[in-house]
Order: sequence, then C-alpha cells, then structure tokens
Amino acid sequence: MMILGDTIAAVSTPRGKGGVALLRISGPDAIGVAERVFVPKNGRPLSAAPSRSAVYGSILSVEADGTAVELDDGLATVFRSPASFTGEDTVEIACHGGILLTEAVLTSILASGARGAEAGEFTRRAFVNGKIGLSSAEALGNLLEAQTREQMTLAHTGMSGKVEERCREIYEHLRHALASIYVRIDYPDEDLADMGREEIDAVLSAAIADLEALADSYRTGHAVQEGIATVICGKPNVGKSSLYNRILGRDAAIVTDIKGTTRDVLHDTASLGKITLRLCDTAGLRETEDTVERIGIERTQQAMREAELILAVFDVSRAPDAEDRALIEGLRQLPDAAVIAVLNKADVGESFAELYRAELANTVTLSAKEGSGFEELVRMAEALLISGELDLKKDAILTNARQSGAALAALDSLRRAKKAVGDGLPQDLCCTDIEEAMESISQLDGRSISEDIVGEIFSHFCVGK
Repeated sequence: MMILGDTIAAVSTPRGKGGVALLRISGPDAIGVAERVFVPKNGRPLSAAPSRSAVYGSILSVEADGTAVELDDGLATVFRSPASFTGEDTVEIACHGGILLTEAVLTSILASGARGAEAGEFTRRAFVNGKIGLSSAEALGNLLEAQTREQMTLAHTGMSGKVEERCREIYEHLRHALASIYVRIDYPDEDLADMGREEIDAVLSAAIADLEALADSYRTGHAVQEGIATVICGKPNVGKSSLYNRILGRDAAIVTDIKGTTRDVLHDTASLGKITLRLCDTAGLRETEDTVERIGIERTQQAMREAELILAVFDVSRAPDAEDRALIEGLRQLPDAAVIAVLNKADVGESFAELYRAELANTVTLSAKEGSGFEELVRMAEALLISGELDLKKDAILTNARQSGAALAALDSLRRAKKAVGDGLPQDLCCTDIEEAMESISQLDGRSISEDIVGEIFSHFCVGK
C-alpha cells in the first residue's frame, strides 16, 4: 500500500543495458538512505553536499550482515525539500547502466531503509505536495507516452500549468461573486456587498464564456492526444489499402488488383498533420457469397457506426455504380461522424470527379499511390477536427474525458445560476449552483478529487516516475 510518509526508491531509466542508469530516492530519510550506499570521494558526507549539486563517489552494496562492498562509482545529486520534483528530500544516483548492476544498486538502496516505489508514486507525491496540479501530472504522463511531435508539444504546454491557471482565474471570480451574495443574505440591512445583481450576472456570463472555450478545446486535445477513431471504407479496389499505407508511411496492408484482398479490419495508429488517427483499414463493401469476406464486411459496417472520422474512398476515374451509391447513402445515415470523401486514383484520371462532388461534401481528389493531393487531405482533416484558433504551444487545452466532463458539469451549473439571476429569483437560489460549479472546477484541476480517480490516473505511470 502506498504510504506517502515512507522513503521510496526506484530505477527511473528503462530496463536494459546503457551508458548510465538513474535511481531515484525520495522521502524524509532520502539523504540518510543515500549516505548508506554512496560515499563521496571528497571525504565529506553526502548530507553536507549543497542542494542541486552532483557529487562523485563510490556506490556500495549493503550486505545482510551490515558490511558493505563497492559496486560501482558514479554521481549522486541531492535535492532538498521543498526544491525538488516531489517536494521532499530527493537523491538521484547515476551508475553505469548494466542490468545486473542497476538491480544490485536498487537492492542495496532498499536494504538501507527505502521501499520500492509504486507506479507513478514520485509524480503523485509531487501532486500531493502541491508541486504540480493534476492536469499537469496528466500532461507529464502524456509526455512520456507521446508518439507524435504534436502530442509532445501539447503535453509540454500542459505541464506548464496552463489549465490550472485558467481554472484558478475562473474559480476566484466565482468565489468573489459567491461571497458578495452571502454578505447580502447575511446582512440584508447593511450596504456591505460590493456586487449587485447586474455585476453578478456579468461575472457568471464571463465565467460561462471562459468555460465554454475551455470545454471546446477538448475537441483539439482529443484529436491530438487521444486520437480519432478513423475508418477507411469503400467498395473493393478503390485504393483503401493504398491510402492506409500512405497515411502510415509504410506498406502495412496488402495491395493487389484482386477484389476482397482485405478481409478483416486492420488497426494502427498514425499522425495526419497535427491529428492522431486510430486507424482502421476495412474490407471492401459489396455483395458477396464468400463467408469470410462477408464477416469482414459486417465488421466494416460496425466500425463505421463507431467511427469519429470516416475516409470514404471512391475511384474518381470511374463513374459511380450501385455499390458507390449505396455507400453514399449509408454515409448520410451516420450524422455523428465527420466524413471526408477521398476521390482516389487521380493519377489514372478525374473524368467523373464532378459527379462525386455533386453528391458528397468535403471531397479531396488525390492519388494514394503517388501521393499527389495528400496535403489537401491533411488540411481538410485538421479543419474538421481541431480548432485553428488554438496554439498547442501556448493555450490551455483539455486532453482527456475526465477534464472535459468536469468542465461541462461546471458549465451546466453556471447556466442554471445565470438563469436564476436573470429570472429575478432570490440570489440565494443560485448559490448552490455556483458552489457546484466551483466544485467541478476543483475536480478539473485536482484541488478536490476522489482518491479512486487519483489512484487510477497515477497507476498508468511507470514505476520510476
């Protein structure tokens, strides 16, 4: 069980052979534990080392009988509370990066009074000790898992505390308004409240506008960080697998002239401009007696119903036939998904482009085989799925469903409070709604959140972080 008063230790670099391995110790006895396994070459105790300074010395193996033998030489860096990542006394020991050697150093540290850290426990302590907010901690987890440059940029911005800063501003304005209402309720005969009904309505309107912008940012954050569930569909031999390979940048799907080559749904993750796609290449949609192919087509149809983005591929060199028209009609039955009609095989010819454009919105003409027109697909997808007004490097952007849910809950409460004020109802009736909004904002930035949710968030971190 995680006990935040313990001194903990873990290897913070990936397991495997390398030039250097880093072991982290944090807690009230971090320096004491480190002194038992690390002897500076300068003859002075590690506890005398200045904070945030690296000391060269010998790393010892503490045996069961209390004796110690030298394992390696390396560096120890001391960070004293509160000027450390966790807010506690922390020591980081760097040794040579052999697998057995690293494990031996960790074993020595644990034998000297530390316990093994749990997943994400260092970052959790940083959160509990007020060094970072919850959304910043989530951004740090996103940075560790980043697979695209845009995800890395967004995570780095999140770690700077932009979301917490925005939440704090909104919260303080609401707190001031709520205090003014309560003063008026408690002292009705005294002129103590500094905000009248109009001023309170203005504060609520401003808070609603700020929260709406924050909630809307999740569309961009979701597209970049979590990824858009994307289906590539179309009849056989229109170039679905070629488009799939073009987006991935490698030959992941088999491409042939034989109908029904793709019989199952292929899955992969790729970036399309700033967007992360959770990509599916699907079986061609057509009538068939082949049992295996029919199962693949049923899976295609299910994937389309669950998709957030559909790339519907058509062969622009041929006139639309019954199968194409059936797909066009089917797309009209999927109002929740963004749809881009990819008019493929432009390298063969574009004779029928206008026929497709007349029946389809959001069309892009390209050659998946040669790559021409691909940048237009990128631009259209970004225009549909992310806000061009947001700067990933500067703006507060929500990146997960937990944050979005809290922002939407706060919005609902504030809209009820504003309606109560606008309807001329007694001001105390809106107090509960304002308090509920403030609680939701506190959950968004982590000031008020259940232990279960905190535990779930940090359980996804690696042990050494």
